[in-house]
Amino acid sequence: MHGLMFKTGGKSMKKAWWKEAVVYQVYPRSFMDANGDGIGDINGITQRLEYLQELGIDVIWLSPVYQSPNDDNGYDISDYQAIMEEFGTMEDFDRMLAKAHELGIKIMMDLVVNHTSDEHAWFVESRKSIDNPYRDFYIWRKGKEDGSEPNNWGSCFSGSAWKYDPQTDMYFLHLFSTKQPDLNWDNPQVREHVYDMMNWWCEKGIDGFRMDVISLISKPEGLPDGKAGENGYGDSGCANGPHVHEYLQEMNREVLSKYDLITVGEAAGVTLEEAKKYANGEGTELNMVFQFEHLGDGEGVKTRFGKWDGQKMPLPEWKENLSKWQTGLEGNAWNSLFLSNHDQPRSVSKFGNDSDAYREVSAKLLATCLHMMQGTPYVYQGEELGMCNAYFDDLADYRDIESLNAYRELTEICGVSHEEMMGYLKRVSRDNARTPMQWDDSKNAGFTTGTPWIKVNPNYIHVNAKQQVGDPDSVFSYYQKLIRLRHENEIIVYGDYELLEPENEELFIYTRTLGGERLMVLCNFTDRDVVIPASVTGQITDAQIMICNYVGEMESLLRPYEARVYRYEV
Repeated sequence: MHGLMFKTGGKSMKKAWWKEAVVYQVYPRSFMDANGDGIGDINGITQRLEYLQELGIDVIWLSPVYQSPNDDNGYDISDYQAIMEEFGTMEDFDRMLAKAHELGIKIMMDLVVNHTSDEHAWFVESRKSIDNPYRDFYIWRKGKEDGSEPNNWGSCFSGSAWKYDPQTDMYFLHLFSTKQPDLNWDNPQVREHVYDMMNWWCEKGIDGFRMDVISLISKPEGLPDGKAGENGYGDSGCANGPHVHEYLQEMNREVLSKYDLITVGEAAGVTLEEAKKYANGEGTELNMVFQFEHLGDGEGVKTRFGKWDGQKMPLPEWKENLSKWQTGLEGNAWNSLFLSNHDQPRSVSKFGNDSDAYREVSAKLLATCLHMMQGTPYVYQGEELGMCNAYFDDLADYRDIESLNAYRELTEICGVSHEEMMGYLKRVSRDNARTPMQWDDSKNAGFTTGTPWIKVNPNYIHVNAKQQVGDPDSVFSYYQKLIRLRHENEIIVYGDYELLEPENEELFIYTRTLGGERLMVLCNFTDRDVVIPASVTGQITDAQIMICNYVGEMESLLRPYEARVYRYEV
């Protein structure tokens, strides 16, 4: 596959295995518990690899499994070359990797190198004295004359981005939790240590990296104050910093180019032009980026509290946004396609309809709409079953540090009521995606024989893998079919994209074209019948249906949350 070229949209495009692959994200803590302690683990993943093979995916993106004190569920790493004790041992990891490879599944590690844990050996040394050899591995600054923080930056997890350390009478920077000090990427030694560690994992046989908040590694010169928000803290302005591309090109030379890897960078705040640099066709940095514009609230929505009180983006704006990335990167860079992950609410709850009447059909609609686009699709664990938000009623059921910090800040400082804040958490808390995987209808959904670390969604009785695997009408079977179609049809991977009927507030319609072949993708995002526009029906009179989430066809109508894909010659 590698290196073959063909023309699309007047531009040549290089074929690559990772463009044709489908990635499945495993959040280990919540996937499968093999030893009954209530926490998912590596042996649990190994037990369920055949399930993923049956689904048809090519790559597992493994959320962090490294040694960690777990302040932020593993995204605070204390040892990059050891496995978290709760998850097992390096031997367990090696067995999982070997079995995955036997089954034809690749493993993509989560690389968290914007920051470490404050319990990492580098930071333990760094904070000892100002002349410690590791001091410059992190970002330390003196306070202002009055002893206050060096600047007004706010942490992504609420409060200041600076923490005072009395040992040396200085502050260290943490863009996330106080236990996640930011690494100083301007120090060449830091970069060298990171590349050595990455090479070590590659030599072990892993197949790629998903890079956590990689767009933040290069800080703006002089660390200036940012524009203050509602909570009084300023934006750090670290996204797409001055040296980020230089450092990623160096990483590519030192590590990535030596192996046949899949790489994706989490790049919050990335623009289209920046994405073309991160994921350029020459392959000098990464294969693709995660951008989050389509998960946001849209231009017209006024929010006071960021994601917490945002509203659903109107469909025309959502279509415009997704289409901007489809056409903007075409022939220049590569898209990643996703609607949910460990940081987002469940996609069927956010973008579909998770009522009993429409949960399954809208889960299939969303899958169709996404998987038919150009880019590499990502399935988040449970998405293939139509798992939905947990809707916890009690604050005590939440575990996520971001959610708990936001609850405290918004109720104590910003005057939000308990009831209002619980509504926000039910809608957008990260814990919605972190409830245990629903394997069957036995106690705790078959996830554990112990007490799960976070509550299981009570709907597991009728939403679980056991019921769906082998049922031809299930959400699982529908995902299987979509994945198989992508593997079998180059047009789904490489075809040109065009949005039709952009102003339509009910339907999302687009085409994919390759050579003399075209796909017409029709998606009804409402809970009522909608007439298909005449401009579209005229094109598909002789077309074959490739996939549909309903049985039987109503020629001129799309039923509630119906998705249909037609194939025809042009």
